[in-house]
Amino acid sequence: MRRSPHLLQLSREHHTALVLAKRAQRLAAGTQTEAREFMSTLPEIFARELEPHFQVEEIALLSALREARPADEVIPMVERTLLEHAELRRLATRIGAQDFSVVADFGKLLDAHVRFEERELFNRAESLLSAEALARIDEAHRQLGAGCHSMLPS
Repeated sequence: MRRSPHLLQLSREHHTALVLAKRAQRLAAGTQTEAREFMSTLPEIFARELEPHFQVEEIALLSALREARPADEVIPMVERTLLEHAELRRLATRIGAQDFSVVADFGKLLDAHVRFEERELFNRAESLLSAEALARIDEAHRQLGAGCHSMLPS
């Protein structure tokens, strides 16, 4: 799928998020002992990789979509994105507190969330937003220094 050059970096960052989601799902199928390092490092990984990405989406992309016409078409997508970001933050905090019971939920939600953004949210943004609005999202990404730059351990 061809992606607007202005959303390309955000889209690329989704690959790293999918790797993290798959890792969580794989570890959730094992034991808490096997997942201990993941649970200890997830808060830092989340802060470095996902939180900056979420911030760009929330500050630039979702704001632009709220202002798009017809806004009522995208409001449910914006609300879903915000709710999922909040739930991913909550689950990451619980995992950081060594709550093994939510590792699978985190992996499943992160996987579904990325796929929703790639298949629905970004496609709708590209169809509704002007080139100038998309360029502002790209600029916000550069200014906020969004994450997902590092290689995650497997």
